[in-house]
Amino acid sequence: MIVITGATGKLGTQIVQQLLERIPAEQVGVSVRNPDNATDLAARGVRVRRGDFTEPASLVAAFEGAAKVLIVSANAQGADAITQNKAAIDAARNAGAQRVFYTSHQGANPDSYFKPMTVHAATEKYLSETGTPYTALRHGFYASTMQFLLGHAFQTGEISAPADGPVSWTTHADLAEAAANLLTGHDHIEGPTAPLTASSAYDLADTATMLTEITGRSIKRVIVDDETWTSGMLNRGIPEQQATLLLGMFHAMRRHEFIVTDPTLERLLGRKTTPLYTTLETLATT
Repeated sequence: MIVITGATGKLGTQIVQQLLERIPAEQVGVSVRNPDNATDLAARGVRVRRGDFTEPASLVAAFEGAAKVLIVSANAQGADAITQNKAAIDAARNAGAQRVFYTSHQGANPDSYFKPMTVHAATEKYLSETGTPYTALRHGFYASTMQFLLGHAFQTGEISAPADGPVSWTTHADLAEAAANLLTGHDHIEGPTAPLTASSAYDLADTATMLTEITGRSIKRVIVDDETWTSGMLNRGIPEQQATLLLGMFHAMRRHEFIVTDPTLERLLGRKTTPLYTTLETLATT
């Protein structure tokens, strides 16, 4: 059995759907905080069990009988995220999983300017020390983040944000398909994968150019200094800690932490990755 955590989230949902196209439903299990949100999966024959990263005992039960467990990184920040990821890893091992998969990031680095990357680095380190076979899926930066970065660009004609840098924007759909291929394949990648990214990297100036072409109206890139942008976030009711975290993302972009591209994702998919242009087209029409 293959068990997926976070199976009702944006990534987990798509991974489960991809698995159900490849293997019988009775070979798929999900670990979710609220089983009531996964009744559709249960109706299809998927084993649904409650599992909460903050309650390790629930995870052992949710992972029971799993040959492989895919741990979608905890929906938390900092030390809490690391603690929860470790609890999930330990539970998978205690349940007898033969291999643990973890959704990491191509920018995983203990010295990253963007704090979630330090969480991924710490989790990968812990995985490497457990002795259990593991695969860390080093995802490219989720293209869905672009919706936040664009802000009110379609209304104002401006992408206003701090200075940034090129990013290998990668879709959830591509990553979910690749994960399903790895989970159901006979060949395994040991340890961290190569960067699972789109084939090109773009900054917000490139994005403005693409949106101008897509919408037929001028979309400009406007650089806002860090202090002004942070003040704007606080005025919108964003907690200071969150605003600081998000500013770190731009700092990491400037340092080119997310510029890496690699052909591995396309090899796993057997096709080209979804271009950023396609994601922007979707955002422009929704």
